[in-house]
Amino acid sequence: MAPVLTEVRRLSEERRLRLTWSDGHVAEYDYDYLRGWCPCAGCQGHSGFKVRYLPPARPVTAESIKPVGNYAISIGFSDGHGTGIYRFEFLREICPCGRHGETPAELDG
Repeated sequence: MAPVLTEVRRLSEERRLRLTWSDGHVAEYDYDYLRGWCPCAGCQGHSGFKVRYLPPARPVTAESIKPVGNYAISIGFSDGHGTGIYRFEFLREICPCGRHGETPAELDG
């Protein structure tokens, strides 16, 4: 069974989210990093083939974080963007910890 997210904690002063997983893994994601990996169709287009890293125009903060069923979270960013649904498996794919392999500039969708 794939690991699921068990805790999301804002580290406001550091501008990061700390995500804790059911398998004990803990990782910290910069707000700008998450915004750059937004998987929504508005950011990525409608092809569904590749998810590209698109850096935000300016630094952002996470204004809201909401669960989406038992499989994802939605993040409302300070730049007004909030339509991306970050599936748990996608968050693991882009994990910045370095233990899951290098994060490519594009991921197969």
